[in-house]
Amino acid sequence: MRSPFFSLFFCLIALTSYAQKVNYNVTSIPDSLKQNANAVVRLDQMDITIASQRSMNAKIQRIVTVLNDKGLGHIDAYRHYDKTSSINSIEAIVYDAAGNEIKKIKRKDFRDQSAVSGSTLFSDSRVIYLNYTPISYPFTIVFTCEEETSNTAFIPQWYFLGGYNVSVEKCVLNIAFPNDLGFKKKEFQFSGYNIKKTEESSTKLSYIAENILARKSEDLSPSSRDLFPRVIMGLEKFHLEGVDGTATTWEAFGKWYGDKILTGTTTLPEETKAKMKALVGDEKDPIKKAKIIYDYVQKKSRYVNIAVGIGGWKPMLASDVDRLGYGDCKALSNYTKALLQAVDVPSYNTILYGDSDKANIQSDFVSMQGNHMILAIPNGDNYTFLECTSQDDPFGYQGTFTDDRDVLVVKPDGGQIVRTKVYDDKGNIQKDKGTYTIDENGHFSGSISIISEGSQYSEKYRIETYQPTEKEAHYKEYWDNINNLKLGKITFSNDKENIRFTEDVQLSAINYASISANKMIFAIDAFNQNGESVKRIRNRKNPFQIQRGYVDFDEIEVNLPAGFTIEFLPENYELKGKFGEYKTEIIKKDNNKLIYKRSMFLNKGKYSNKEYDEYRLFREQISRNDNAKIILIKN
Repeated sequence: MRSPFFSLFFCLIALTSYAQKVNYNVTSIPDSLKQNANAVVRLDQMDITIASQRSMNAKIQRIVTVLNDKGLGHIDAYRHYDKTSSINSIEAIVYDAAGNEIKKIKRKDFRDQSAVSGSTLFSDSRVIYLNYTPISYPFTIVFTCEEETSNTAFIPQWYFLGGYNVSVEKCVLNIAFPNDLGFKKKEFQFSGYNIKKTEESSTKLSYIAENILARKSEDLSPSSRDLFPRVIMGLEKFHLEGVDGTATTWEAFGKWYGDKILTGTTTLPEETKAKMKALVGDEKDPIKKAKIIYDYVQKKSRYVNIAVGIGGWKPMLASDVDRLGYGDCKALSNYTKALLQAVDVPSYNTILYGDSDKANIQSDFVSMQGNHMILAIPNGDNYTFLECTSQDDPFGYQGTFTDDRDVLVVKPDGGQIVRTKVYDDKGNIQKDKGTYTIDENGHFSGSISIISEGSQYSEKYRIETYQPTEKEAHYKEYWDNINNLKLGKITFSNDKENIRFTEDVQLSAINYASISANKMIFAIDAFNQNGESVKRIRNRKNPFQIQRGYVDFDEIEVNLPAGFTIEFLPENYELKGKFGEYKTEIIKKDNNKLIYKRSMFLNKGKYSNKEYDEYRLFREQISRNDNAKIILIKN
């Protein structure tokens, strides 16, 4: 089963046609496999044959019964190919619910198109895919394909269960290889699944898995790659981009990659080098020079997404990026490296898994890994990392796409596994300072300044690029506790030097407070109610994870209407536990003014399924207190 987290550098999906008798009648599927499933994988079989260091053939037969429209994504009837790989055969047959053949789809009926629009440099990068619209549900598709390639650096990562709400009736993986190429594998999360290793020798490896039940998606679950069974494989002697490689250590692999793949890709026109030297002028500090160059790259270039499986590991030439002004993550990182070289600032290509769900390069498994490239600049004993695909990220800011994970830095003397920047929970700050007034009719008017730092910055700073309707929709969702919200003046300050984003918002609402007889009632916390719903999940199966912690500080001045006195004021509240801390304080300034203070700290961490109810209660207590009401009585 193809990994949804598979490499963006090279996606070799093993393709096979395998003669197996399957009863395509939907009634033959056991009820247990239909439970919680949008699709049932009847058979997923891959056969990989590595004939030599420069030759790999892969075949797959994937039979999927799609139960409803949500199951269409599990068909996986597509393949990428380029100048290093070819598709020998591809076909699909569609069966109705009773198992009767209703359509045969040959290669000429598949869509075959460029994988990268608007780029002449990647014209040989193509994707072939099935574009089938079902007449009715359920139906079954038998997809077969065969592919071969000279690149043996990437052996497909194999998932026995490809995602949530899909079950697997039978899953088979067979791989054959010469005994002198240093084949290796690593297994993950096999416990609790019916997976058998049917053969393991110096030249063969086989697995079979049967009757894997569908898993429901549960809130806060870790990434499926950390939950579901999978196996990664690699060779110590491999071939990539026309070059043989040998790697038993990360140091050796990094040196090979730098010497054999990256060499010759950073050449620039002399006029460009001269321009960079003129830009930095007399500046001597390497980091300050790098900031100037990074700003130039952001203004000059744009990111082009080279589709999964396309683009290889060899970046396009820096001179081409300089001429065209675009590239993928490897191209733009390599181009920035070339510009930095022109002003004598060293930097290193850095390979990693880029995703908001943190994922590490497996440090104990030397192989081609990763789906993204950034740049590392030595800065004392540490590195400053640059995200070169972004036109608006602050210099050295990693946000939530590349933070806190093991990555491979490719230095001239070899590869090195390092950790990217970890944003401390208490550094992921949001500070709110504001004021609001309730008039005698219960209408609300106020203003607030919201300052966001750390990982909270990455969630906020793009708001200033929103269209007016998008901004309005954002704030109405953010303050969904305020009915009849009307936005006034909104201004932003994006301090990229200190990585701090400030929102200044004026707002109002009629009938914020409810009035009954001579009493007025409203929630005193207007600006930062924690309305995040933590669902009750009976018999939760998955562990849960808080990927990033944070801390919020609020200080709000509340002006009460004239002619009213306080009948009831919520008590100060404090809550401490393994998941974090929460505290509120209300200070009376005079008859008509209050100061409301609130702080909330959430710990990042991984927790068992048995702790989920405790976490849900923790969040419910906070939510309940955030919605605590003040009662005023008319004089």
